[in-house]
Parts: sequence; structure tokens; C-alpha cells
Amino acid sequence: MTYRIIAATGCPTGIAHTFMAKEALEEAARKRGISIKVETHGQDGVQGALTQAEIDAADGVIIAADKDVNRDRFIGKRVVNVAVSKGIKEPEKLIDAIIDQTAPIYKDGQQRSASAGSAEPQQKDSILRSIYVSLMNGVSHMLPIVVAGGVMIAISLMFGIHSADPESSQYNEFAYYMNTIGGIAMNLMVPVLCAYIAESIAKRPGLIIGFIVGMIAFTNGTGFLGGIIGGFMTGYIILGLGYLFKGLPKQLDGLKSIFLFPVFGIFIAGFAMWFISAPMGWINQAMMDFLASFQNSNPIVLGLIVGIMCAFDMGGPVNKAAYVTGTALLSDGNFFFMAGVSAACIVPPIATGFATLFAGKSYSTSERSAGLVNFLLGSTHITEGAIPFAAKKPLKVIPFLMIGSSIAAILTYLFKVQVPAPHGGFIVLPIVTHPFLWVLAILAGAVVSGFLIGMDQKRTAAKSKTKETPIVQTAAVTEKSMPPVQDVSQIMSVDTIKLNVKAATQTEVFQQIAATAKQHGIITDQAAIIDGFIQREKESTTGMEQGIAIPHTERIEVRKPAIIIFKLADGVEWNALDGQPIKVVIAMLIPKETASNHLYYLSEVSKMLVHQETIDQLHRARKPEDILTLFSTKLSA
Repeated sequence: MTYRIIAATGCPTGIAHTFMAKEALEEAARKRGISIKVETHGQDGVQGALTQAEIDAADGVIIAADKDVNRDRFIGKRVVNVAVSKGIKEPEKLIDAIIDQTAPIYKDGQQRSASAGSAEPQQKDSILRSIYVSLMNGVSHMLPIVVAGGVMIAISLMFGIHSADPESSQYNEFAYYMNTIGGIAMNLMVPVLCAYIAESIAKRPGLIIGFIVGMIAFTNGTGFLGGIIGGFMTGYIILGLGYLFKGLPKQLDGLKSIFLFPVFGIFIAGFAMWFISAPMGWINQAMMDFLASFQNSNPIVLGLIVGIMCAFDMGGPVNKAAYVTGTALLSDGNFFFMAGVSAACIVPPIATGFATLFAGKSYSTSERSAGLVNFLLGSTHITEGAIPFAAKKPLKVIPFLMIGSSIAAILTYLFKVQVPAPHGGFIVLPIVTHPFLWVLAILAGAVVSGFLIGMDQKRTAAKSKTKETPIVQTAAVTEKSMPPVQDVSQIMSVDTIKLNVKAATQTEVFQQIAATAKQHGIITDQAAIIDGFIQREKESTTGMEQGIAIPHTERIEVRKPAIIIFKLADGVEWNALDGQPIKVVIAMLIPKETASNHLYYLSEVSKMLVHQETIDQLHRARKPEDILTLFSTKLSA
């Protein structure tokens, strides 16, 4: 059965996470033979927009986004609603929720149980996640304005610090216009942030009032904190008005949107913002002064804080907190703080590139290619390129990246580098003060992080090789006294080779293997065999590369040696060496007293899988007889 799934992805910046989630979902769907269409909400707008006909025909919807993607289009459909990072890391799990019909039905702004007889509403999105999504919706719309305005101002400064001042001897008319246009763009930062936070909460009425409240916040000097508070306040005031006016006749719906919401909304939210502006302005200024004071008094501490924040989640909320603070200070004319933030954001992807150079043989071909690409991503300030490397070993890789980002930020502050543009990476070098020192600081941090990550990867690879070495050596010894298998029917048959096996997890695969073994008299206790497989996986994964796993167990409950082969209908997560789902499982069951056979069979099957031709034949096989013939030929050679 083919499942038709639609999806929407989006992240605050709309540069990397958005499209990484799209790619991951499409790849996971392709492996399952499922058709999928993914709508992306990137910085260049909505791409692959879903039509109403496509929404109506879909079996389910996956929303992997940290911004508003207009969920109300999907009322009545099964909807999985998660952070964009889940779309990157767990695409199979999200697709399974639609396929298995465990995803709840989205209805009237909430998700209700899919059970026909149940009216019990499922738990709504958590308050923290709702707040985060709304905040990131504001940030995502604000960033292009800040970047454009910041670059315009930065270019104007190339003509001289006072080139936009008509009274100065440095005055340049072109620089004046550039600086003025850039300043207007930067002045829109707070209103746009406020408006789109409100829009995420209360849709179009919230957007309209949000712009006005944001202008009040900007005019009264509350800064971006005022924009954030104003956005949430406006959104929830409009929701409250909607509840208050819901009893009005339906014929007055037009009046509500064009008169009641705007008038009452601006009256309540506008007055509220005006009166909280004074304390908000004081708080905003105090925070800016506090952070700015570190630049001269303790740049090391400031660099350490900025480095840790930027590398902590690489484009996530903690990273964005540092970035938004930098852009706010940038609008106040402080170009030092953003220099450290930019350096700390550039380091992680470049560090992973260096790691693949320092420990090339310990990485797969695809990882080495990704590392080279990350040099380009890092150079253009796209931190998210490091996420795939960090996701595999977060407890080790992320701290290493924090070290490198902190080194870069600290050196940047010590070198007193100024970066007047909030984005662009090395593209903005012509307008950076002390550009060579800035690049040196970034490379120093990236090399240190890359070296630490690379050495850790080498140790991991060495441990895996050490675990495999005794098996190979022992097998070599036993081969002298043990003849090759002359009759493969002694250890496998057509009956123990199954195709199109349906299993969602590794444990389910083990359960079905044990059931097959029990059915054919190979074992005496299914539970013991399942436990044997699981315990072996805890030692180290049996998932190889290219979708093949070789689980094995040696137990007294095994009556005779056997190989059982499953080709799975869908890929199963196995923690494989290349991180890909497993499609073919070659399970070996060995009696306790015949350990030499265990090693021999494992060695021989492993030798088979070194050859790409054998792997391709295994994946192409459409009948159990084809697989039996393949193993007969290879194991009896």
C-alpha cells in the first residue's frame, strides 16, 4: 500500500534546517516507497506550496517546523507536529506515525484522538513550544531586514566613519543614502519582530496590531525586548477579543476583522505597551550595557559565554538568543559584540571539515564529502552544516565545538575586531576591521575543535577495529583445521529466508527471527535467543554499511547452527556504521559448544559482504532461492 504524505518544514533563518528536514523526509519516504510532497518555508518564501487538492488527498501531514506554517489548513487530517530538528533526526519515526495511524487528528486548533468513539482531546502543544514557535516566527521575518540594513550601513562606513554626516569633511552623498536606507531597515527590526510574533498567535488581526504596537515599542526605546513582549501581549489580546466577540452573529464577521479587532486591539494593546515602555526601556538598556561592559573589562568571559551559546544548538533557540542580542547591539552602533557572535557561529561547520581532514580514514566517504561542503557553509555563516556530525555523538562533539567557538570569540574580542554586518561570513571581510586577525581567530578555534573531534573519531574507529580483530585472528586459526562448508543446507534453507518482512524496530526483527528458528527446531527458547541478540547489540552494533546487519548469538538454547535471512519491507533503525536504516538482516545462531563454528561462519559471511557485487546481488534478490544460491556459491567456495 502506498501512503501519500504531505509535509511542511521551516526554521527561523530558513537557510539550512528547513531544507535538511525536507531532504531527510524525502529520503525516508523514498526508502519506504511512499510518495511525499514537502512544502518549505525558507528565507526566499514558501516553495512547493501545498494545494488544497493535495491536502485533501493526503493520508497525513508532518509539520517539522519552528515557525508558523499555517497549521489550520490541515484541520481534519492526521498531523504530526514537531520541531524541525526532529524532521532531520527522526524522519522514519514521523512517517511511521502517519502509516500506523497513531498520529492524532488536528481539529479546531487542537489535536483530538483518532479513535472513532473518543472525544477526549489529546494534549495540546506545550506552552513552551508554542512560545518558542511564535518567537521564532518573529525572528525569521526580522532577520532578512536586519541583514539587509546592517550590510547597507556597513558598506556606507567603508567611505569613512562620518561619511554619512553632511557636516563632516568625510561626507559622501552615496554613503549618506546607503546609511539612511540601511538605518530605515534597521528601525523596522522591532516592529517586524513584534508583528510576526503576534501573527503566529492571532493570525492577520494580530499582524496588523502587532506592527502598531511594535512601532510604539521602537519609538519609546524598549529595544527588541519590548518587541518580544509587545508581540506576545498583542497576540493574546486579539485571542481574548476573539473569544469576547464569538457570540456576535456570523453576518458581522467582516465587521470584526475590519473594525472591532483593529480598534479595540490598538486601544488595549497600544495603551498597555505605552505604559510598560518605561520599565522595558530601562531593562533593555541595562542588559545591553551589562553585555557591552564585558568587552573591555573581561573579554575572555564574554567570549566564553558567546562561544558556548552559539555552538550549543547551532541555529536553535540558544544560538538565536546570542545572535538576536548581537543584532540589537549592532543597531545601537556596537560592532564588537557581533564580531564574536559571527566568529563563534562560523567555527562549527569549518571544524567538522577539519575533523574529516585530520581523521579521514575514520570517516565514511559521505561524511568526508559533507566535511568538505562544510568549509563552504561555514565560510558563509551557515552554522547548521555541523548538525549531522553533532547528532551522531552529541555528548562529545558539541563540547568540542563549544571549545572552538569560545576560542574564536575570545580572540575576536581580544583583537578588538568589529563586524558591522550581522550575517554573510567571509563575504563581508572587506568591511571588517582587522579582517586577517578575525579569520585567524576563526581558524584557530576551528582547528582546535576539528583536531579534538578527529582524534575522538579515530579512537572510536580503533575500538571498533579492536573488537573485530580477535574474531578475524581466531577465524584464521580455525580455518586450518576446519574445512569450508560443503553443504550450505546444513545451516540454511529456503524456509529460513524470508522476504518483505514487516517490522518497525530492531526488537521486532529479533522476535520474528526467534519465532522462525523455533518453528524449524533450531532453538528451544525464543526469549533466550532474543535476549542474546540484544545483549550482543549492547557490546557494539552489528549494523554494517549499505543497509545490512549481521546479528549473532551463541547460546545453549541453540540446538544446531543456522543462518536466518530477512529482507525487510521497510528500513529499520539499527545504529549502523553509516547511520542508515537496515534492509537486510543475516542472523547467525550458534550452539554454545561450537564456538569455532560461530567464528568461522561470521568470518565467512563478513568476507562475502566486502565485495560490492555480493551486496548488490543480495539487495536485488527477489526470491529466497536466489539468496540461497548466492550463499551456496560463496560459502562453499
